Formats: sequence, C-alpha cells, structure tokens
Amino acid sequence: MTVLRENPVVRPLPGAETAPEDGRRRRPRRALKWRILVTFGLAVAAVYFLFPVYWLIIASTKSTAALFGSSGMLLDNPQFIQNMVNVVTYDGGIFGRWALNSLLYAGVGSVVATVFSIMAGYCLAKFPFRGREFLFNVILAGVMIPGTALALPLFLLMSQLGLVNTYWSVLLPSLVSPFGVYLGRIYATAAVPDSLLEASRLDGAGEARIFFGLVLRLMAPAAVTVLLFQFIGIWNNFFLPLVMLSDPKLYPVTLGLVSWQSVSDRHPELYQLAVGGALLSVIPIMIAIISLQRFWRAGLTEGSVKG
Repeated sequence: MTVLRENPVVRPLPGAETAPEDGRRRRPRRALKWRILVTFGLAVAAVYFLFPVYWLIIASTKSTAALFGSSGMLLDNPQFIQNMVNVVTYDGGIFGRWALNSLLYAGVGSVVATVFSIMAGYCLAKFPFRGREFLFNVILAGVMIPGTALALPLFLLMSQLGLVNTYWSVLLPSLVSPFGVYLGRIYATAAVPDSLLEASRLDGAGEARIFFGLVLRLMAPAAVTVLLFQFIGIWNNFFLPLVMLSDPKLYPVTLGLVSWQSVSDRHPELYQLAVGGALLSVIPIMIAIISLQRFWRAGLTEGSVKG
C-alpha cells in the first residue's frame, strides 16, 4: 500500500516578505532625494555663474549717472542702443579696430596652433623615434608653466628680433599650445587605429594625405577642443599684449577696455563705455562655443554607433 506524503510547507521567515518591497520603496525615495540635491546644486551654480552676465547686461543699459546713482540690479531708464552706438563710435571707432585686432590674434593664432598641435600629437602617438618620451615630458612641463612667467622672456626675445609693438609680437607666441599637443597625443592614441593607417599606406596614400584626409577627421573633437580653448585664451589674453604693445591701434579688446577704465576717473563717461564694450567683447566667444559644440556631441556619440 502506497502512502502519499504531502510536501512540507516552507514558510518564510518573519519579515522576509516585506524586505524586498521595502527595498523597492526606499530606492525611489533615495533617487528622488539625490535628484533634488543635484538639481538644487546645479541651480545654485547656474545663478552664481550667470549673475555677472545679468549685471553686465543691466549695467549696459544705464547712463553714466544712473550707473552710479541707481541700483545695479534693476532697469532704470534704459538706453542700450545709444550706449552701444557710443562704444563703437568713440574716438573715431577705435573699439572696432580693437575688435578686429582681437579677431586677428585669436582667429589666426587658434587655427594655426590647432593644426600644429594635432600634427605634433599625432606624430608623438604614431611614429616611434628616439627621444620621443623625453620630448613629450618637456611638452608636459610647458603645460605647467603659466603664461605670465613667459611674458618677460618673450619680450626680450621679440626685442632682439625687432618685433616689439607689432602684430607678430602677439601672434607668434599664440601659435604654440603645449596643452594642445598633449591632448592631441592622448586622443590620437585612442581614436586612430594602427590598422587603419597601415591599410592606407598599403593603398599607396602618402603621410600628408593620410593626415589631412583621414586622421584630421578622426581627431575632429580634439581639434575643436584645442581650437576653442586657444581662441578663448588668446581673446582674453591681457598680460602679453600689455608687455608687447604700446601703440593703441594694435591693442586687442582686453587691453583697450582697460585703457578706457584706467582714465575713467578723469573722464567718467569712459566707465560706461568700458562696461558696454565688455558686453560686446563676450559675443564672439558665445558664438564660438555655440557653433562648435555640435562637434563635441558628434565625438561623444561616435562610439555608440559602432557595433
């Protein structure tokens, strides 16, 4: 006679049924708290960074008397258009000359420095030669040296070459970017495969054609980064033009605005012109960042489409 045995009933331990459910409830709560904290922190950072821009915009709408006699945070009888006209027409339109000088220094310097940096970084990454690591370490040391420490040696060098108080005295030092070379080597090592270079050489392509037709496209995000950093650095550079230049017609915007502000105690209207000129001077940087950010997005999403 067969005896049927019932399967023993396994009962969960006390609290075991509610533990997973409580864990699921706690996770969304923790995630929500972190989102609130992160959002609050980002909002505070945004206010901190945008507050000077807000003040600059409001101050650019005020007259000289209202700039010192009213609240700097509120609009008071705005005259923005008239202030901008005064900036670009003062002293025979010298501000336009300064803006063109800044575009020359920053535009030419950033483009040439980017090409040199990407070429040097690519060579250091893909062409083995004796002393390569030593040369790269010297370039890294150049990244650590501040530009202000090099201003006096550069002035002495330019004075011996007879280039002081010329466009070349500001342009030539701007054509070199140690950080750009460093970034170019790091990016070339990761983004340019050796197999692709070997295949191009086997197809009969020369080194110049490989670089300008293939490597430069692969290193576009790094090139844009170097270009933007160099453009902003040259555009905002003040100490080097101050040391090199004495002719106001050669001044960049930064040095020109400081020259206005330095004599504003004798000519109070120049203080308002300096404020309005500062607002106009940030527009090219904003245009450069907005127009070049799409290349960063393309570089960030490049790896996601490869199978």
